[in-house]
Amino acid sequence: MFQKAVSVFDRILRRYTPDPYVLALLLTFTLFVIGVSYTPTSATQMITYWGEGFWTLIPFTFQMVMVLFSGYMVALTPFVNRKLTSVAMMADTSQQAIVLITFTSLIASFLNWGLGLVVGGLLCQKMRERFPKGNYRLMVASSYSGFLVWHGGLSASIPLVLATEGNFSQSLVGGLIPVSETLLSPLNIAAVMGLFILLPILNRALHEPLTEKEEEPKILQIDYMDDFEPIKVPVDWLEKTPIVSSFIGLVGVIFVIVQIFRNKFNFDLNTINFIFLFLSIMLHKTPASLIRAMHQAAGKVGPVLLQFPFYAAIMSMMLHSGIGKMVSDFFVLIATPGTFNFWTFMSAGLVNLFVPSGGGQWAVQSPIVLEGARALNVDFAKAALAVAWGDAWTNMLQPFWALPLLSIAGLQLRDIMGYCLTILIVSGVFLGALFLFF
Repeated sequence: MFQKAVSVFDRILRRYTPDPYVLALLLTFTLFVIGVSYTPTSATQMITYWGEGFWTLIPFTFQMVMVLFSGYMVALTPFVNRKLTSVAMMADTSQQAIVLITFTSLIASFLNWGLGLVVGGLLCQKMRERFPKGNYRLMVASSYSGFLVWHGGLSASIPLVLATEGNFSQSLVGGLIPVSETLLSPLNIAAVMGLFILLPILNRALHEPLTEKEEEPKILQIDYMDDFEPIKVPVDWLEKTPIVSSFIGLVGVIFVIVQIFRNKFNFDLNTINFIFLFLSIMLHKTPASLIRAMHQAAGKVGPVLLQFPFYAAIMSMMLHSGIGKMVSDFFVLIATPGTFNFWTFMSAGLVNLFVPSGGGQWAVQSPIVLEGARALNVDFAKAALAVAWGDAWTNMLQPFWALPLLSIAGLQLRDIMGYCLTILIVSGVFLGALFLFF
């Protein structure tokens, strides 16, 4: 049943799914028309919101570039090449490879969403080498499916914001909401554990052998660095000796240790990037190896640099025109105390297509959702989780987060969309049912 459905989705979406950059432009145009037609916002105001928001994600864009850049440089080291090969050897069939990729991505994304996007893509590359006849597109889609759990994991932005003193929604809540009521709640635990069971089974069910008529896309192969590089001229000593890299790598390690002892260590995106960067410096052993890896990795960051500013502009239009409030108001209006969290989950999924950022989406929806929860006497923590999981759910259709993974994997968005749509539908039924039950 699943294979027939995904086959239909795959044929349609591979033919009609545009490049993510073109899709960002289409979303911009769609939002512009909705804003002018259904809100008091004029065309000039919409353009102003668009332009003023264009560069607002620059710090975050650079963080995402470093996630991809440093993660890819780590991937090019002989050490990681050997370890990924060892992990890939745990699978005896391409079906087992799908399950292993899904579990690995789920675990990594639960720990940190940036880590999940990189690790899954790297493992897909190794599985492709081990199973050249396997369905590589499904491998990459399976890796991306693990990203579904990020907003229920350790880097979940909305639950962490609610537990932080001085956060912008504290006055609406009337205090802080500890993670014991969000991330450690039975609802969130059920969602995370359920997806850890559901997704490997689902992705395994989507696997089918390739037909002779179907060709897998050509994959950009990773050019792994060598452990040893000969020194030919005196200047080579500085570039090819491990002493230089070992020294600066040791400085990075000492800094992390000091931060831990000072209780200032935060497992956030900056920390992940710092660890990956200095890990790549140490694992490459020599500056020459790192520099050659840098030139390969730099070619992967173009899509992020091009498209993220457009999504920042889209988010600004959504926020300032009132479209986000309009969507949330509609779902709150039709909700009852028993269905409020379900409709909040659905509304968050819709808003996420235009505001692909957990923190940004919470800024748009929190005033409406929390006031609606207060009016219907619904638990604030569960309402916040509904927004968080709605945000994570429709990432399966949102190319914003798929870009780093696709860059590592060497695929286009259309190559995985058929599988991602199937994953979206099945996971949506499961998560929606949870919010009706709890």
